[in-house]
Amino acid sequence: MSRCRQNYHEECEAGVNKQINLELYAMYTYTSLAFYFERDDVDLKGFAEYFRNSGKEEWEHAQKFMKFQTDRGGRIVLQDIKKPDKDEWGTGQDAMETALALEKTVNQALLDLHKMSDFIEREFLGEQVESIKKISGYITNLKRVGPGHGEYHFDSETLGD
Repeated sequence: MSRCRQNYHEECEAGVNKQINLELYAMYTYTSLAFYFERDDVDLKGFAEYFRNSGKEEWEHAQKFMKFQTDRGGRIVLQDIKKPDKDEWGTGQDAMETALALEKTVNQALLDLHKMSDFIEREFLGEQVESIKKISGYITNLKRVGPGHGEYHFDSETLGD
């Protein structure tokens, strides 16, 4: 047992390990989304960049949880990362709907874990709420502009540089 471990229950340690795996799954999903939109037959660079950045953010979250785990004297137990549910993501709106559901899943897991640590609130909950709000707005605007030409302009004007 780690010498620095104090008042760190096994239930909390297991919850953090579960959250690490979920953050890595989210990173996998966002990476898949990013490269889908980068394909030559889809070619929506703003969506690709948005999802690439979202994947990096999820990777950083996993890293923070791993650091937290080791700082508390816990052990990191990595699991197999589930592959994303699909490889074809459809329209920009479809992808944002997937992202919204994913963010809600991560947020709920953080809320469940929150009972164990104020670290979660300080580092993650506000950001999750902001992401849910932002993606919800994207979906609203994507519904307004529609697929095709509207989606192309949304990509370049909203998600582009």
